Amino acid sequence: MPGKDFASQITPQETAALADAAVGSLAQRLAQRLRETPSHPRPDDPAQALTLLHVLDHLKQATERLQQEAAVTAARAGAGYPQIGAACGMTRQGARRRWPGLFHHSHEKPTEHPKMTTPSRPFDVLLVEDDIADAMLIEEALSERGARNLVQVTDGVAALEHLRTPGAPRPDLIVLDLNMPRMNGRDLLKVLKSDDDLQTIPVVVLTTSTAPDDVTGAYSSHANAYVTKPVNLEEFEQAVQSIDAFYLDTATRPRP
Repeated sequence: MPGKDFASQITPQETAALADAAVGSLAQRLAQRLRETPSHPRPDDPAQALTLLHVLDHLKQATERLQQEAAVTAARAGAGYPQIGAACGMTRQGARRRWPGLFHHSHEKPTEHPKMTTPSRPFDVLLVEDDIADAMLIEEALSERGARNLVQVTDGVAALEHLRTPGAPRPDLIVLDLNMPRMNGRDLLKVLKSDDDLQTIPVVVLTTSTAPDDVTGAYSSHANAYVTKPVNLEEFEQAVQSIDAFYLDTATRPRP
């Protein structure tokens, strides 16, 4: 991607020094203009320092607005959260938390997913997952593939309440963990696949378990797929996006 190696051309220390010098000089000029005072105020006069503090606060707010605009522009040009985070010295997850739903503003496809199609409506995904960290990773991975209406619940009881709420959107895909409180994923899967109204919704089990009994049990209960959560974060994201790509882009789904 163009510009991806900009960081190799200048050290973080050099960048910080240039930024500090430029912002400091600008802030001093703005403060002097506001106060119309000499550039060397008396040590016992706080007015100049307070004016400078006021200007710096507004510069900080301006910087945050400009960062938002730059992040949107980068996403439209094809950058993903990993590249945007790296440019700001933060992780992919950090960039996702700072600018949630960034790709909803993008009219371009992320370069990582050149075959992604634009749906006529946002896909509805029901995530049944009680692990907050895993849920965030799944949401992040789905958001990078396009518009998704993601509803997360933390157990099978809450999932059934949502699915049976009058007027609630019917999910295009259910992503299901196995080990949860109240009603676990094994029991929920059996209920879903024995319900005439819900049994045609694709259900993918996404879990840490590699136990043969869990795998066999899931398919015996008519799960559409069983995926073991990778430990590596990048592989985890790729696994979620592969599920999304197949069931929401490739597979033909039954009509509601």
